[in-house]
Amino acid sequence: MESSVPAGSQPRLWQFILYRLFSLSGLIPIGAYLCVHLLTNMTAIAGPAMFQKNVNTIHSLGAFLPFIEWTFIFGPMIFHMLVGMLIISGAVVNVGSYPYGSNIRYTLQRATGVIAFAFIVWHIAHLHHYGKAVGFGMFEPDNAASSAAAALSPLTQKLIYIVGVSAATFHFANGLWTFGITWGIWVSQGAMRRAGYLCTAIGLGLFTFGMIALVAFDRMDISEAQKIENSMKPVPPAQNSTDIQGDPKTGKAPATK
Repeated sequence: MESSVPAGSQPRLWQFILYRLFSLSGLIPIGAYLCVHLLTNMTAIAGPAMFQKNVNTIHSLGAFLPFIEWTFIFGPMIFHMLVGMLIISGAVVNVGSYPYGSNIRYTLQRATGVIAFAFIVWHIAHLHHYGKAVGFGMFEPDNAASSAAAALSPLTQKLIYIVGVSAATFHFANGLWTFGITWGIWVSQGAMRRAGYLCTAIGLGLFTFGMIALVAFDRMDISEAQKIENSMKPVPPAQNSTDIQGDPKTGKAPATK
């Protein structure tokens, strides 16, 4: 299938490679992270203990967590956002403009990309430990469910979350469909149609996961969740009993030098 881009504006090789990397980064790792993130949040419906357990598993990576976040999540995300903005502004030829597909879907893909970008920036500042650097982050890894529930309790935050998740899941699902076309995975009209049904189901499923998480946090008893989370915090190693109480046999305090 030939591109509808005029012959005089065919992309150069570097632009072609850039767009392919842009397309790939939208699926791996950004799309994969979106799926994992929404699935993890959805586990809050099983109670604060389950959600806290999953958060503890993630944060058990310790010093490796920032490396993983910036290498596999934030780095590719920033790249995808920047190239997307260049494509929208016309600085990079959009090699994805083909005769197939509707103008509505094409327009929505761009619009939801901008909305998703704004939401992600807000979401990181609001519900990520990096947000504390600007004095705004409300998420506490040791009190994951209760802090998330408190942060999402205002109606405005719920509405922002719904709009943001809607934009992100549509952008991913539609991007997944165009990814398959760009990379020649589905070529015939029948394959594109079937892939469209599959991608729509994936998008609706991910959106549902996000809404389940929102309902779970909205219904959560914050004070009760805090009690459960506090009971799950690791107990610091006890000091040597002789350092606190002295000799266990005599009960005398240890002699000072």
